[in-house]
Amino acid sequence: MTNETSWGGFTPPTPKPVYEIPVTPPGATADGWHPGAGAPLAPPSFPLNPPTFAEPPAAPAFEAVLQGSEPPTTTAPLPVAEVPQVPVYEPAAYEPVAYEPPVLEPPVPAYEPTAYEPTAYEPVAAHEPPTAYEPTAYNAPTYTAAAYDAATPAPPAYDPAPYEPEQPAPTAVYSLDDGSATPFIAPVTRLVPEGRRAAEPVAPSAPFETAAPAAFAEDTGTLTPAERAALDAADPDLVAALREVVLQKASDLHVTVGAPPMVRIDGSLTPAGTTEPWNHERTLSALTSLLTERQAEVFKRELELDFAFTISANSRFRVNLYQQRGSVGAAFRLIPTEIKQLRELGVPEAIGTFAGMPRGLVLVTGPTGSGKSTTLAALIDLVNSTRADHIVTVEDPIEFMHTHKRSIVNQREVGHDTHSFNNALKHVLRQDPDVILIGELRDLETISVALTAAETGHLVFATLHTQDAPQTIDRVIDVFPPHQQDQVRAQLAATLQGVVCQTLVKRASGRGRVVATEVLMMTPAIANLIREGKTYQIASAMQAGRGDGMHTMDQHLAELVDSGTITRRAAMEKAHDIEGITRLIQRVDSSSDAAAIAAGGPDFGDRYSGTVR
Repeated sequence: MTNETSWGGFTPPTPKPVYEIPVTPPGATADGWHPGAGAPLAPPSFPLNPPTFAEPPAAPAFEAVLQGSEPPTTTAPLPVAEVPQVPVYEPAAYEPVAYEPPVLEPPVPAYEPTAYEPTAYEPVAAHEPPTAYEPTAYNAPTYTAAAYDAATPAPPAYDPAPYEPEQPAPTAVYSLDDGSATPFIAPVTRLVPEGRRAAEPVAPSAPFETAAPAAFAEDTGTLTPAERAALDAADPDLVAALREVVLQKASDLHVTVGAPPMVRIDGSLTPAGTTEPWNHERTLSALTSLLTERQAEVFKRELELDFAFTISANSRFRVNLYQQRGSVGAAFRLIPTEIKQLRELGVPEAIGTFAGMPRGLVLVTGPTGSGKSTTLAALIDLVNSTRADHIVTVEDPIEFMHTHKRSIVNQREVGHDTHSFNNALKHVLRQDPDVILIGELRDLETISVALTAAETGHLVFATLHTQDAPQTIDRVIDVFPPHQQDQVRAQLAATLQGVVCQTLVKRASGRGRVVATEVLMMTPAIANLIREGKTYQIASAMQAGRGDGMHTMDQHLAELVDSGTITRRAAMEKAHDIEGITRLIQRVDSSSDAAAIAAGGPDFGDRYSGTVR
């Protein structure tokens, strides 16, 4: 193959010339160094051709090394830099130091105990007997026994004071302010305080004489054996005072040292049949006669006691026994045995819808003596009459006695059937309840159990001592620590069904009292306000929620004034916003005109009120 054929008929390319780079540097010629352009002025110091080195010398023979002969050298040794000589370390001569023993302190002398010399025994000389005990202003008041009616039973063995020394004659003082119209004299053994004046002690009064004792005898046939035994052992004067409460349609009886038994009628206290005060011995004997041995032990330990006492089938009392000024006192609250229906109580019809709810939390609130227990009893009775459920109540003590109707009702009393609210509520969810009544939400644990029960599908009724619905919600939330309050708001928004706040107001006619209410019904708007912590806006939402069955306390009070049921002055005393209720009241009349108007509308209808027409 030729180039012509290998290149396809084309002329093959001309090869490029190969340039050879001279090895010799610029300026080096055969004649010597001639520097030119770009050449250094002097030739390089290294030879153009690499030097040749001789063969390394052979190692000396092993035998020559052993004999110490010097090995032959063929080239001169390389110069070695001189290294400065390091001086040899020469330690200094050791010179011992003379030993000097330390100076010792003088030795401690040995302990030598002194000989024991017993002293001669000298008998104590006989001393004068102690003087009579003289109390000072700082001593607790004590009392001396006074002659009392032989018919009065002797005081029991219970003694609240650990030690009562012999006392001098008592100094009587006024137990009430001197400005009162009929002050009661209390024979108290103590110094007369400033602002008081001494008076002669008053002898015990005659036993009570109450009317119509036969009417109560007819009702005692239905008492249980325990109730009958307690009634037989009770002081007859105290039982007579309790009967006065029933006959006068009063709500409470107060028994304390230095005053006669006082009954509360329409909110005011008045003597119960006699104006003679009871002294310490008579009060102690009467009140402790109601106690069993177990109750006496609890009172001696706690100095407080709550229990129930029954004098007839229709006359049952809630009793709070307490100690004051070294003596005892008691408050008796008459419990209505007849459970009235909601429409008889005068409460709004919307409250009845709570009894039909399958689950959730319903709170009934108000001040003491406002009829909360009466409203709750009516709600429980409505559930009992319309639903086939299991109802469990935890009360302190049991007030209204429920019978089995369509539902089964189990009532547990704190201190008798269970040790405490917390202990009962820990186990109530295991008793298969549908409806739970909690007498009072007293602490965080009780409120927590109530919320849990409402979340788990139970209908829970409970009470609180609050004045309005927003305050009630804040009270429940504020019981919990701050880091749990957001969770509690969410729980309330999901479980709360409603809040009923109520109070009792005197009628314009002066006879009896009527209930005024505030009702909160749960709606999506109310739930959002609770969840977001905007409880201050709930009152405005309630005023605009008439269509949902809600109203505020001021709105209901204004309606009662407009209907002539209560006076404007009575409404102002119970109002939450004076300016707001003034705008709501449409009736224009004077207090005297309103008082002259016959009371209208429904009465509260229980023992707390006056005459029911």
